[in-house]
Amino acid sequence: MKLRKPLLFATAIIAALLLASCAEVQATKECLTGRQYGFLYGLIHGFITPLSFIASLFKDDVAIYAVNNTGGLYDLGFLLGSSGWGFMAGNRSKK
Repeated sequence: MKLRKPLLFATAIIAALLLASCAEVQATKECLTGRQYGFLYGLIHGFITPLSFIASLFKDDVAIYAVNNTGGLYDLGFLLGSSGWGFMAGNRSKK
């Protein structure tokens, strides 16, 4: 039982890294004239924010936030996705 939590945590980290490795990279000029991102992409971008931030420290072509988005719905999705990290860090132990 003591091994279960670290194993679950390691599995979650590996899954998050695999999902983040599939992130699409676009040039800045293409990003401003290309596809617009909506609520679902905002949610995904918010969820991978910590991983995107770490990657942005080492690579200049990685950004955390999509500049070419649909506005309020993207922002809402991004906010909900990035706030999920706070809920996952909460203490869920039973007393």
